[in-house]
Amino acid sequence: MCQLRPVFIILLLSLLAGCTSLHQRETLDLGGDGAAWQAHRATLEPIQSWTLQGKIGVRSPQESGSGTLTWVQQQDKYDIRISGPLGRGATRLQGSQQGVVLDMAGQPTMQALSAEALLEQQTGWRLPVEHLLWWVRGLPAPDSASRLQLDSQSRLARLAQAGWTLEYSRYQEVNGLQLPQRLQLSADNILLTLVITQWNLPEQP
Repeated sequence: MCQLRPVFIILLLSLLAGCTSLHQRETLDLGGDGAAWQAHRATLEPIQSWTLQGKIGVRSPQESGSGTLTWVQQQDKYDIRISGPLGRGATRLQGSQQGVVLDMAGQPTMQALSAEALLEQQTGWRLPVEHLLWWVRGLPAPDSASRLQLDSQSRLARLAQAGWTLEYSRYQEVNGLQLPQRLQLSADNILLTLVITQWNLPEQP
């Protein structure tokens, strides 16, 4: 399995970072129960801090790679680390509403006002990089239209939003909540797979 070039790692880390809060615009396809989905979503939206660990992979027609992931989220601040082949040894993205800093092994430190700005600065692409903060919790991002399909337990099974398609194949119970364990994101010729091996949530008051 080959190692990914820095632009692919920047794309991946940028997709893992950011936050927004606007009105929901959802279309619910057949499957599951709408009222049960609203109740499930209400249990997940208050989660603003977590630590998760897992494995992440990227596949494209040109190359592919995988690595291990640690993501610490504290309100609007995040610290995301990837190690292994995909991270070329060590990659770290730290950010907040004030800006982001990216450190990659063997590369100069890069800074920008946002993860999206960093991606455009390094690659020239503009992508909706703020959405995964919502998607990783099994929620559609509230800033753009989305199409949802639910599973038999009225959790998110499939989501189409911002040009990406997400498939949720496994969930796990964490502190009484149903959170994603395995999800795939695809757009154009890029496929991202995230397997979360451990969720840690702060104690609720």
